[in-house]
Amino acid sequence: MKPAREVRWERMLRHELEAAFEQCPAVYFAYGLCEPHGPQNAVGLDALKAHAILVTLAREHGGIVAPPDFWHVHELGGYAAWAHEWIGELRPWLTAVPPWVHFKSVCYQLRAAEVLGFEAALLLTGHYGPNWMDLNTVLEKIQPHLRMRVYGLPDFEANKPGFDGDGAGGDHAGKVETSLLWALQPESVDVSRVHEPGDKPFFAMGPDAGQASREIGERMVADEVRWLKAKRDELLAAHDPATSSRLRTFDDVEGFWRDEIQPIVPDLKSMQNFAGDEPPLDSRWRENFEVGDWR
Repeated sequence: MKPAREVRWERMLRHELEAAFEQCPAVYFAYGLCEPHGPQNAVGLDALKAHAILVTLAREHGGIVAPPDFWHVHELGGYAAWAHEWIGELRPWLTAVPPWVHFKSVCYQLRAAEVLGFEAALLLTGHYGPNWMDLNTVLEKIQPHLRMRVYGLPDFEANKPGFDGDGAGGDHAGKVETSLLWALQPESVDVSRVHEPGDKPFFAMGPDAGQASREIGERMVADEVRWLKAKRDELLAAHDPATSSRLRTFDDVEGFWRDEIQPIVPDLKSMQNFAGDEPPLDSRWRENFEVGDWR
């Protein structure tokens, strides 16, 4: 059997990169983190899922997939409150960074793609909570500085009609995410470890994980790839080579961050307690719940 065409930036040779760029000057970024996703899923589900969807997109429709970013937002604000309820005091195996670290890294990644001449970029996060809203805020502010057209989204935005036609295309380690990872990377899922959920927490397993289906996961992947391809085509069509590029150097990124993003960091939704209840004072999740003087 002929091996699949390589589309992963870090695994490509120069001539492969140049040919892929010539065919389709679009780049895809995948985001997520390692965190509990039930006993049945690999802890890296979020980025594994997003990256594999983008690899499928690139192999079928062109483009280059950037190395996945497994360092993402958690452990503070509503994320800490959620973790207290769904993870508890177990060792969580998180790869978490604060929002201002994650989003500044995103800006540097976009700068790297901009100077290479990409015309479109899709940024797909497999990690939920309000971080995707903050991503959109950052992209809205950075777009005027770029010639490249950009669009960010959580993967559930592209997952329509969802699992069973109700349009609910996302969950946490439940039937949706387990089905997606099962379809994309079956070696990262062990459905024999799905048990009847008892009292929370159960390593953050979704209560309907037992309904997961690899076949439905394959259909959802196809739906997402079709949606993302259409969005990618929109971005390429909107690219205007006459547009000026103002994010060329490291200094440009630092200046953009200082002037336009740093002042609004305290207002980012990822910084707020969106989950309601606070972790108790003796909980491991209290340590970062109240954000200190990050400046």
